[in-house]
Amino acid sequence: MTSTPTNVPDAPARRIDTLDAIAIIVGLIIGSGIFKLPQLVAMNSTSEYAFYGIWIVGGLISLVGALCYAELSTSYPHAGGDYHFLNQAFGRHLSFLFAWSRLAVVTSGPIAILGFVFGDYASNLAPLGAHSSALYASLATLGFTLVNLIGIRETKGIQNVLTVLEVAGIMAIIVAGIFFAGLSPTEVAAGSATAVPGSMTEASAAGSAAVSWGAAPLALLFVLFTFGGWNDGAYISAEVKDPRGMVRALTASLVIVTLLYLLVNYAYVRSLGLAGVAASDTVAADVLRRAFGESGSSFISIAVAISALTSINSTIIVGARSNYALGRDWHALRWLGHWDVERDTPRNALLLQGAIALALIVGSELSGHGFQSLIDYTLPVFWFFVMMVGVGLFVLRRRDAGRPRAFSVPLYPLTPIVFIITCAFLLWSSLRYAGSGAWFGVGVVAAGAVLMLLSGARRTNATAVAPPPGP
Repeated sequence: MTSTPTNVPDAPARRIDTLDAIAIIVGLIIGSGIFKLPQLVAMNSTSEYAFYGIWIVGGLISLVGALCYAELSTSYPHAGGDYHFLNQAFGRHLSFLFAWSRLAVVTSGPIAILGFVFGDYASNLAPLGAHSSALYASLATLGFTLVNLIGIRETKGIQNVLTVLEVAGIMAIIVAGIFFAGLSPTEVAAGSATAVPGSMTEASAAGSAAVSWGAAPLALLFVLFTFGGWNDGAYISAEVKDPRGMVRALTASLVIVTLLYLLVNYAYVRSLGLAGVAASDTVAADVLRRAFGESGSSFISIAVAISALTSINSTIIVGARSNYALGRDWHALRWLGHWDVERDTPRNALLLQGAIALALIVGSELSGHGFQSLIDYTLPVFWFFVMMVGVGLFVLRRRDAGRPRAFSVPLYPLTPIVFIITCAFLLWSSLRYAGSGAWFGVGVVAAGAVLMLLSGARRTNATAVAPPPGP
């Protein structure tokens, strides 16, 4: 097995330090979900302790996955991240299908969706007309694509600032909920006795333990979705100055995010009560409104807009790098594999990714339909490939046993087994959620298989990885 040569003239340089990596990964994880999904988790929690426990379990499961990725990232550092790991473990065909799925929908789609999230909240502050959200989404996508084209120094600097602002916004909600909008003892007593109709709180009040256990997996699915994005940190592994810095960055990022999530959810419950959280469609806005009146709604618009911008930039950073890796390995797509050494950016990959995201924004606006469903339909594909990365850790441990490892996942093989089982659960859950729509994801993969056949067997010589030996 061979890794990406270090003497390739147009390959990434190690210019990202550990703090930069933490800022990027935290930006990938924290999105608009923490302002919405706690309602759904509360609806499926039987008590306040169960509510907090599910968030802790979600953080621990994510940390288990991060430890698996930390071993792979330090042993096989590469701008291709998951793509490269799958390539090393299973060969080029499976990795191509994964990279194609990311290029077609899995990365460009979330950039556009986050653009609309930013547009919705920015429009609350300064509307731009009938197509205000789409205009803001397009401007954000264009702006951050241009920033990334300028260079990684500028990109990581802006990301650091945005991440600080994002965390500051969440801290403001925590402070407001705990110190300025707490329930009085009378309200606490009333709220603890109040069940939300149709929610698991109501089931708990009725003493239905069987139903409560049945709802726990659904609540955990929402929590894990909120923690999503940490795995994309692997795409900057070839640019982190200290290879072991990836271990520290992944671990520190998840510890930081887990603590922030626990604190903000405590603030939600402290301000509204568990039943109030379950009944609120805009839980963060309700907390700030309770603390500061209607002026709080303007603050939450700013906080969510900044959160969306942070995630847009970090997603653009990592998404373009998987496309770059695809171009390095496949002759027909070699134009994607150009690295601008002067600016340290995958220029062509950034341009294509931005163009696809803009096309999705324009198409969504013209059709009048959001494309959240488009992303939902590809979730089974996504979780299948992430599960295969976990399986790939076992394959590479056996096949490449002699490789020096800067970091080895603790409690092997238990840790990766837990990770694989979790991914299998999320795959099953997403299949149930998407239903017949999962066939759309199958169609994306099938289209990639056709493209792979049409492109032929030729590969570029720059980063070609030898096919895995037989058993």
